[in-house]
Amino acid sequence: MSRQAELVEALASRGLTIAAAESLTGGLVSAAIVDVPGASRAMRGGIVAYDTRAKRELLGVDGELLAARGAVDPLVAEQMARGVRRAFILDGSVTDVGLATTGVAGPDPQDGQPVGTVYVAVAVGDDVAVERCAFEGDRASIRAAAVDAVLGLALRELGNNSR
Repeated sequence: MSRQAELVEALASRGLTIAAAESLTGGLVSAAIVDVPGASRAMRGGIVAYDTRAKRELLGVDGELLAARGAVDPLVAEQMARGVRRAFILDGSVTDVGLATTGVAGPDPQDGQPVGTVYVAVAVGDDVAVERCAFEGDRASIRAAAVDAVLGLALRELGNNSR
């Protein structure tokens, strides 16, 4: 079973919902999840916040943080994961799990960070886990590795969470 299928099953079996905030992955996380038959039992949606302004305006990432540290930062990933949960309040219900990816897929460094630097975050309720990753390869392989990393982190966090 793929990671995304495991994730959908883990969420659906607990009655939990999920949404994704993506930068460098550009929708690949959401696409991976919705490729799973029955994903609609858990997936609420996603926001591709590729532009730094979108991170601020759509996800509520602190503008001063973005100005001071850039978009490739663990606190930015954390705020993206929290923000996407709030962005998908449907019928008064906050999304249970927020995923976030931000990083540098190349070809050039960004915000003083080398190519392959990626932060993934998972917000489950009020708890947020952030992981720094250093990937090698071309843009496609770095982006694919980021998808795998955030799905893996989500599975670990759901395993650690008794909700």
